[in-house]
Amino acid sequence: MSSDDDFNPVSTREVPRFAGVSTFLRLPMHDDPADLDVMICGAPFDGGTTYRPGARFGPRGVRAASALTRGFHTGHDLDVFEHLRCADGGDIRCVPMDLPGSMDAIQERVSRIVSADAIPALVGGDHSVSLGALRAVAEVHGPIGLVHFDAHSDTFGPAWGVDLHHGTVFRHAADEGLLRKGDVTQLGIRGPFTAADDLDAARSAGFEIVTIDEIKRDLAGVEARLKALAGRGKFYVSFDMDALDPAYAPGTGTPVPGGMTSYEALSLVRALSGLELVGCDVVEISPDHDPTGQTCQLAATVLVELLAVAASGMRAA
Repeated sequence: MSSDDDFNPVSTREVPRFAGVSTFLRLPMHDDPADLDVMICGAPFDGGTTYRPGARFGPRGVRAASALTRGFHTGHDLDVFEHLRCADGGDIRCVPMDLPGSMDAIQERVSRIVSADAIPALVGGDHSVSLGALRAVAEVHGPIGLVHFDAHSDTFGPAWGVDLHHGTVFRHAADEGLLRKGDVTQLGIRGPFTAADDLDAARSAGFEIVTIDEIKRDLAGVEARLKALAGRGKFYVSFDMDALDPAYAPGTGTPVPGGMTSYEALSLVRALSGLELVGCDVVEISPDHDPTGQTCQLAATVLVELLAVAASGMRAA
């Protein structure tokens, strides 16, 4: 068993933020999840995207951007890395032209992490990577609750005759019995839609859909609804970067104007304090579509916020 000191970020007093080998949050690379509370893995796969490819480069971009993140969280009043042993577990071996095979690889890796009683945190990759992770998490924990940040419900039908892609992930998850009924919340959903029935599958599955209009009109009210989820069982949180307005996160595969500000998104993640988090992901990060790098920077910040939620949940327990 490694000591807790082995899993702290490299000190900026020893190595400048712009120097050294890039890892998630400047954490050490480590392959054994049994030593960890959280293992962060890249899922560089975009073979499920239906519009702009490029999310396969998301993990690499977030690693570089995450050098600027910090560990002390004022909202939760804790140092993330004093409460959690975290490490960069490297990238899962995904093949861009093999969606089923890549889902199997993700499921196998996440299963190893969850079976070791650690939390898997994936950095994508398009949103299809979430299905492999959910399969593994539910295999160990049973049906789980879901908090899903996105412009899209991802409960749509087949595209060009293909039924598994990044827009069908949560319909598949519901059909496979991976999600706990009555405990799925989707935040930031907005149109325009292709047809009037685009959200029917989500509603039929009992998903709570919180539209972007509700967030804009009553952010505090939505935060209160999220805070009420603590104590209701185990949850997975999936954060699609297109939940944000393209002004804040242009580097994503399917941008939709009229989304969350960075402040709104981070506030809503912070409202999950005390949640029993058993897995999470940050997905749909396409660095090549954002020369400013701000999308990767924001994705890295969301990742730290999710770790803070995990730490707050452990402290509450």
